[in-house]
Amino acid sequence: MTEDTADGGQCPTPERFTQARAAQSMAVLEDYAEMIDDLAQELGEARITDIAARMGVTHPTATKAVARLKREGLAVSRPYRGVFLTEQGAALAARVRMRHRVVVDLLVAVGVPQETAEIDAEGLEHHVSDVTLKAFETFLARR
Repeated sequence: MTEDTADGGQCPTPERFTQARAAQSMAVLEDYAEMIDDLAQELGEARITDIAARMGVTHPTATKAVARLKREGLAVSRPYRGVFLTEQGAALAARVRMRHRVVVDLLVAVGVPQETAEIDAEGLEHHVSDVTLKAFETFLARR
């Protein structure tokens, strides 16, 4: 979505920025859901301390993110235990992991080194629409 500018160019519309901000906000939830799932698989539970250490954030930052996951119905916590994903949270983590793999596979297919593709995909995976992701999958299937 763009609008024409006085010089004949195009500038983005407010809807485009709104969509980008929403994706950025959701990216945080997705990253934390994926990390909680990883820790639960590895350690049996995800403690705030472990989440903060793996995400490279402070304990209060991780606590705030987990509180948001809980408000969204994506996670629960138990006294004297860790944080656990709900069924909905586990499904979100699985979707994020799948999106990450598709983006990495596409980047590698166009010549990006594996390590760079993994790093770049970490940001891209959250901003790629379902339509674009499907196109990536179709492209990869044809190779």
